[in-house]
Amino acid sequence: MACRGRLALFFLEGIPAILLGAVAFFFLTDWPGEASWLAPTGRQWIEQKLQQEKPAGAQAITVWQVLMSRTSLLLASLTFLSYFVLYSFAWLPVMLKRQSELSDVRVGLLGALPYLVTCIAMQVNGWHSDKHRERRWHSAVPLFIAAAGLIGLISHPRSISLSVVLFTMVCMAHAFLPTFWAIPRELLSQSAAAAAVGLINAVGSAAGFAGPFGYLNTRTGSFSSGLTLMMVSALAGGLLILCTPKSAQPARRSAR
Repeated sequence: MACRGRLALFFLEGIPAILLGAVAFFFLTDWPGEASWLAPTGRQWIEQKLQQEKPAGAQAITVWQVLMSRTSLLLASLTFLSYFVLYSFAWLPVMLKRQSELSDVRVGLLGALPYLVTCIAMQVNGWHSDKHRERRWHSAVPLFIAAAGLIGLISHPRSISLSVVLFTMVCMAHAFLPTFWAIPRELLSQSAAAAAVGLINAVGSAAGFAGPFGYLNTRTGSFSSGLTLMMVSALAGGLLILCTPKSAQPARRSAR
């Protein structure tokens, strides 16, 4: 019965996404100028903004070049490490429950606080990044904050309040998302950026299968191993972000 319930829940969660995807396919357009449901002044304003934000140094290169370029492989690698932290963070309720022995309702309420703070941090980080036209540090700092929070969690603090603060610091890793995904578009041409985003997202999403948190917890009976691996991933991901180019560079051909 439990298996059937989970299977039914899986289908119920997927139905809205499928329906909205079908609506978006027929309703959304590729370019603002094609959006008949927008007022002419609105279409013109959006197109002007896109032209203003278009990077002047973007290089027109082939899809194969961008997939094999150092920049794309670097972005894909750091995305895998960063997503590794984000996917593993889903174990927060289990950790809170085991540490505090509170009721499920209280654990749920406490577990919502880090996401509430992170939601605000994402907006502020994105706004500040756009204001200063800087992406790398705005993407790396949230991961460094998460790494610091993980170091604190490894010590197994006994205070529930301190644990929630540390969990919030780890959850800050999500704040790197809006600024990070602006990097491929600013470094590459539109066609190259589309291919790069596909590669980067595919490699990053694979972290959901590689996340060993539950496996390590089962084998060791402790969260320490998983927290340590998350900390290393967050730190490495942040450092790799700082290694990305500051401006658009032509991709090198891999014909050697």
